[in-house]
Amino acid sequence: MVSLEDIWVSYGGFDLLKGVGFMLQEGDRAGLVGRNGSGKTTLIKMIAGEVVPTKGRVNMQGGIKIGYLPQHLTYSDTTSVFEETRMCFSELLELQREQKILEERVSTATEYESQQYFDLLDRLHVVSERIAMLESENTEEQIEKTLTGLGFKRSDFSRATSEFSGGWRMRIELAKILLIKPQVMLLDEPTNHLDMPSIQWLEEMLKEYRGALLLVSHDRMFLDNVTNRTIEITLGKIYDYKVPYTKYLGLSEERRITNRAAWENQQKLIKDTEDFIERFRYKATKAVQVQSRIKQLEKLERVELEETDSRVMHFRFQPAPHSGNIIIEAKEVSKTYDTLTVFRDVTFTVEKGEKIAFVGRNGEGKTTMSRIITGELEFDGFLKHGAHVRTGYFAQNQHLLLNESKTIYQTLDDVAVGDIRTRIKAILGSFLFGGEDIDKKVSVLSGGEKSRLALAQMLLTPYNLLVLDEPTNHLDMLSREILKKALQQFDGTLIIVSHDRYFLEGLATRVIEFTGGKIYDYPGTITEFLDHKRIENLQTLNRIQQQAKSAPKEVTDTKADYLGKKETERLRRKLTNAVDRLEKEIAELENEMQLVEKKLADPAIYNETLHNELLRKYNELKTRNDKALEEWEKATEELEEFRKRNG
Repeated sequence: MVSLEDIWVSYGGFDLLKGVGFMLQEGDRAGLVGRNGSGKTTLIKMIAGEVVPTKGRVNMQGGIKIGYLPQHLTYSDTTSVFEETRMCFSELLELQREQKILEERVSTATEYESQQYFDLLDRLHVVSERIAMLESENTEEQIEKTLTGLGFKRSDFSRATSEFSGGWRMRIELAKILLIKPQVMLLDEPTNHLDMPSIQWLEEMLKEYRGALLLVSHDRMFLDNVTNRTIEITLGKIYDYKVPYTKYLGLSEERRITNRAAWENQQKLIKDTEDFIERFRYKATKAVQVQSRIKQLEKLERVELEETDSRVMHFRFQPAPHSGNIIIEAKEVSKTYDTLTVFRDVTFTVEKGEKIAFVGRNGEGKTTMSRIITGELEFDGFLKHGAHVRTGYFAQNQHLLLNESKTIYQTLDDVAVGDIRTRIKAILGSFLFGGEDIDKKVSVLSGGEKSRLALAQMLLTPYNLLVLDEPTNHLDMLSREILKKALQQFDGTLIIVSHDRYFLEGLATRVIEFTGGKIYDYPGTITEFLDHKRIENLQTLNRIQQQAKSAPKEVTDTKADYLGKKETERLRRKLTNAVDRLEKEIAELENEMQLVEKKLADPAIYNETLHNELLRKYNELKTRNDKALEEWEKATEELEEFRKRNG
């Protein structure tokens, strides 16, 4: 469907991609992985037609429809959710107009044997098939089905898109891509800004997708659940593995070890051969052997030692200036947009040195509260900062707030004050911007590089309160770990919005959950918070929150506790019913097999046709029984494990 041939991408004297190539076929679900700035987004944009390679070709099968979800979306904010989604059907209207014109031209044609006539028929066939695909259901029904599947309520359909947070607007774009039914889907960091239920939904959707998928993500679990192929970009080259991410890690390491061993063995062979040539070069009795070794070296296919990108980001936040013990005091804080109440009468206190995680579904108010704390939003109620509090804020879209016309160096130099200006190059170097890189324009940086640059800006000023809203978006996996370590070492106060349990574990010492227009405060780690809720992951938490939101009364800790017990009981029933159902199915299949066995052993009813039919039926029953036994063993193990955990 799509092939890349000898692709080179160069900026100035720097080669980002060096002669890379691969093919995408129907059914491929490929994860594109690599460090920030390695060229992943550039490669996806090239297939989408937004970037032209310096050298090489991108070949596309004729008539292929591409669905492209970029990292950064531009929103018009002039329509409702439903109308914005409906816009994806503009292709259908254009195709219907083209179909009408083509049909008229075919009906009036007279040269039935000409190439032009055959081309006309081919195009009409392609257009008609595409229309049939898009018209497979009523368009309004398709829109409603897709939006509700993504978590929108019908009451949301008429709301302006501007009322929704980034994660919900991303879902609108995903809905549009799904509705156009593309043959090739290109998704660049689709899980950024999505909450756990959204990620789960997207995983299920992509598992069912039958076209060709190329996906960029730094979420390991998401890659493992969705992909069947991993394409690694490193130092301008690509390595293609027909396995998901975790299996790729092992194979990639094996490849590097094997490559180094082969290179070292060859280097020893080359040295030994060169030593022999040098030792006997001028001895007539060894002339034949020397010439033979020289030719051997000339013909030797040299093993290239693979380069590895071993650079790592390393930094520490500046020591926190002195402040009072109370950092934030909030009393009965409320925020409403027209008729939409985000939260009401929220009260909490933040003390010096706390590291607090804001968790909950998208749209529940985590970002809104962050912006209220930093003074970006007006609100009702009372919120006061303590004495000498200096706040640093990293927004979800912080990387988009950078001035793209400036260089990397100018971005820091323009805001640095005092002695810190003498350390700008050192700071940039710690964020992997060294040498000539500092003169690059911000506009040419990848999403991950922009996020690193935005983080570097935060080191220019000492803060004693950091408010970070999804800071790991766009960062590669290694950079996430380094950021986490720096935040653990930060001696000030931290408020962080994140859906990443693994990033929060060992970092947050207190969790504030936003749900149903209220907050619930839990002292302790993210794991302790999840244990308290009697759930195992944030995905289950979000499902319980949805149940709580639909309850007619205000959700209290007691009510949430009840819902946790209810969820546990529901899972117990589900697992028990699965075991019971399979036991019943196995018993029925074994009875049927015994009846068939009796007939096969009865000579009174034997004839060849009947015998073959009975044998076929017996084998079919045995296959079904074997499968049911496997499922029963798995279900029994799951039930036993559940009972051990929950009593």
